[in-house]
Amino acid sequence: MQVKINQQAKDFSGDPEMPLMWYLRDQLALTGTKFGCGTGLCGACTVHVDGKAVRSCVTPMGELSGKSVTTIEGLHPTGDHPVQKAWRAANVPQCGYCQPGQIMNAAGLLNEKKNPTDDDIVQAMQGNICRCGCYQRIFAAVKSAAKGA
Repeated sequence: MQVKINQQAKDFSGDPEMPLMWYLRDQLALTGTKFGCGTGLCGACTVHVDGKAVRSCVTPMGELSGKSVTTIEGLHPTGDHPVQKAWRAANVPQCGYCQPGQIMNAAGLLNEKKNPTDDDIVQAMQGNICRCGCYQRIFAAVKSAAKGA
C-alpha cells in the first residue's frame, strides 16, 4: 500500500496491524513522534492523518492506504509553523518530551477551528499529558497561535 509521509510517497508492505508510530520511528527514523503510553491516552505520539490529530500508537498501518500523514518533522520545514512560533514565544517546554505531541494536537485543533474558544482549546488539549505541568503555557501558546502571533 502507499501512504504519504510528510509529503513523500512511501510503500508499506508490512503487517497491517503495525502501529503507525513504530513505522515512523523504526522504519523511517522519524523520532520526533514519541512513545508514551502505547494506548492512545497520553498524546505523546500525536501526528496528523489527512490534517486531523490522531494517536499514532493506536493507528494501524492498514487504515492509512492513500492517506497523508504529517509528523512534527513535516509540520513546517524550518520549524516556523504558527504553533511552533507560539510555543517558542511562550517558552512552553520544560523537559520537552511531550511537546511534539502537544504541538501536533494544537496544530490539528487549528486546522479544524481557526478561532477556537477557550473551551475548545481546553477540550482539544486535555488528552495530551504534560508531566511537567506546563498547561498554562500550553494554553497561552495555543491561544496566541490562533490569533496568528
